[in-house]
Parts: sequence; C-alpha cells; structure tokens
Amino acid sequence: MRPFLLLLVAVSAFAADVSKLRIYELGKTGADKLADLPTRYAEAMDMGYTAEMPNPVFRLSNLAFLPEGCPERLDLYVQYARDFKVRRPGVLFIHGGGFTGGDKAEYRSASVSADLARAGYVVVSCNYLLGPKDKEGVWPRNIADCRDAVRWMRANADALGLDPNRIAVAGGSAGGYLALMVGLSDDKTGPGGDPTAKASAKVAAVIDMYGVVNFSKHGKGDVPGVPAAGQQAYLPEMQCDAQDPAVLILHGTADTIVDIAQSDAMAKALRAAKVPHEYIIVDGAPHTFDLHPKGKGWKRTGWFAGAEVGGSSESADVTMATLDFLARTIGK
Repeated sequence: MRPFLLLLVAVSAFAADVSKLRIYELGKTGADKLADLPTRYAEAMDMGYTAEMPNPVFRLSNLAFLPEGCPERLDLYVQYARDFKVRRPGVLFIHGGGFTGGDKAEYRSASVSADLARAGYVVVSCNYLLGPKDKEGVWPRNIADCRDAVRWMRANADALGLDPNRIAVAGGSAGGYLALMVGLSDDKTGPGGDPTAKASAKVAAVIDMYGVVNFSKHGKGDVPGVPAAGQQAYLPEMQCDAQDPAVLILHGTADTIVDIAQSDAMAKALRAAKVPHEYIIVDGAPHTFDLHPKGKGWKRTGWFAGAEVGGSSESADVTMATLDFLARTIGK
C-alpha cells in the first residue's frame, strides 16, 4: 500500500459507496500536527492519481483543535493540485446524529466535504462533544466546540491557504442546528461563546441541511440547566437579526426525522428579520442526504440582495445550487 495514502475506509452504513467519493488519505494515525500537511501533500502529488481516480480530494485526518484533554478531532479536505499560496474561502462542516452520535468522517460528512473541496474550498469536518441534553456539561460545549473549529481555521489560515474573512459553516440535522447557532448567535456572548478568545468564530454564510431549530416543536423539550428566560438563546429561529450572515436551508418533503415545518419556521424567521436567505425544498428527499439527494426535483424561495429569490430544478441534486450560494457569499 502506498505510504500515507490509504483509500478512505468506510465508517458508516454506506460503506459500499465510500469509494465513489474519490478521497485519498494523507494520514490518519499520528496526524495530529498541521505541520505534517506540506510533506504529506507533496508526497501525494508525486504519486499522481488523475488516471485511476479523476479529480481526487486529499484528506488529513484527526487533527487536534481543542484544549489538551479533549478527544474530539477534525479532518481537513484539500483539492488535488491546489496552490497553498493562493488564499481560498473555507467551509466548516458539522455532522449530525441527534447530538448523541455521528462522526466527522461519516458518509454524508465526507461526501459534502469532498464535493466542496473539489470545488476549491478549504474544508474542515469536525467532531464535537456528544451526549443527551440532560447530560451535564454537554450543552453548550457542543456549540463551543464548533465555534472553536472556526477559530482553529482562522488561526491556521496561513498553513491552510485560507482567507480568514471568507469562512462559511454547514451541517446536517443536529449539525444543521449547530451551524445555525454558530452563524446566528454571538460568538462571544451566545451559548458556547468565549469573550476571551483571540480568534473570532464569526462566519460569512450558513448552510442548514434539515436542521432542528426549535426543540419544543421537535418534542425534545427545553435545554436542561438553562433558566426559562435563557431558553430562547438556544433556538436559532429566535436569534435572527439583520446583521446575520446569509443562510441556505435545504430540506426534503419525505423527511420523517425532522419535520420540514422546522425549516419553514426558520425561513419565516429569517425573512421577518430581513436576513438574506434561500430555502430549497427537495421533493421526495428523505432525511440525512448529501448534495445528491434522492427526489423528484427542487423548488427555491427566499430573499437575497434585496430581491425575492425563485427557481426550480427537475433534478433533485443540489450541488450547483449550493456552490452558487457559496460563490455569492464567500466567493470561490
């Protein structure tokens, strides 16, 4: 087997499809230092993969980004043949799993991250503290972990070839909620905020993929340990204001896990607050899809740059619509 270059191993129920993602590992074991990136990337480039795997993406796994003692790690995705001297916009992807499970390298996370990296973005997929809301210490540290992943990207912008002013956050399901919290609530005073942080956790765009936006509507109840007066701080639909970054919402009509009414409410709240947004409803798509959902097409509504947004597609694939949103918000 080629040094440092292990074909991506399946980590989810979608194991049979992982090889389709065209991801090569730059390193898993011991890859805890970003300083490893130049050497591993150079070795990978010397091997050449365009013949056997057109337009591959390289991944450096299990980088530490939290204080010592925290086991959560993140993965970095970079496109083949990229120039690290050119500053590129970046995206943080946050996995789902009901806040109690899931992983940064699950199929959906790897699929979305690879698609975005292949389009030229510096992509990071992070883990965060898992556990039910009634487990002490989980909330709001899960939100804080995601904010810290943004801070890590910004603090390491030089090594990553990243433009620190052009970072978006995305996530699916529980990760969609966390992405909304990172994007819409204050990174210093909001849940999981850090007023002493040296690097900012602010982002320039948010992608919410079928995320929970109101726990009481989802039957999950309130966040324990938080006084009644503070509950609204944990509800993204209650955090919208005109200063927020643009938001893209993706949701399928066949979702039986998170009611699409959650996204309806989120889009309504964004519109009321005059936050630029796009809402894409994918006809027939179930829960937990990547940028290539099963379905019968999609319809888009919203409000962007002071004008109504529309459009539709006979294909359920949302890749180009997502890339178009990112191009208009953080560039490409």
